[in-house]
Amino acid sequence: MSHEPSGLSPQFQRLVPEGDDRERRVCDHCGFIDYENPRIIVGSVAIWEDRVLLCRRAIEPRKGYWTLPAGFMERGETPDQGARREAWEEARANLETEQLLGVYSVQHIGHVQMIYRARLLTDAIAPGPESEEVGLFRFDDLPTDLAFPSVTWALEHYLETRDQTDFAPRSAPLPVVDAESAGL
Repeated sequence: MSHEPSGLSPQFQRLVPEGDDRERRVCDHCGFIDYENPRIIVGSVAIWEDRVLLCRRAIEPRKGYWTLPAGFMERGETPDQGARREAWEEARANLETEQLLGVYSVQHIGHVQMIYRARLLTDAIAPGPESEEVGLFRFDDLPTDLAFPSVTWALEHYLETRDQTDFAPRSAPLPVVDAESAGL
């Protein structure tokens, strides 16, 4: 079997395909439509004795900043399975997911983040390949160099709900609009 290229390489242009209502990437050669759909991020606010697990990122974006154990969901896994896998990959942490804490839509990068409340099964943690270091932090002594706004949202939402057993998943805060910028 030959692995020689066929001579045609995909070339895409942005246009509105027939029957569609938005611009898409369409291959000039074969008409293939490349649907650029959001990616799902799964992760957890994992707790051990009133301390939260955080990981210092060893990769970009935001290398060197602290984050929750989280990453892209893989095909063939449920969101909570993905959150448990990410905790293992990033912090060698074993945990049990409890309840969906928040769903955060980050439109400008095409991500939907699903963050769970979770309980660490042991305090044995260690950096995985994507973490420089990991730690268990008291909420009154969190690092100030958090990687992403969604980390802050999830930590705040955990604190809001930690004594509740039944609550609706939280979402990203709405942008603050003052009366002047809203034209009022």
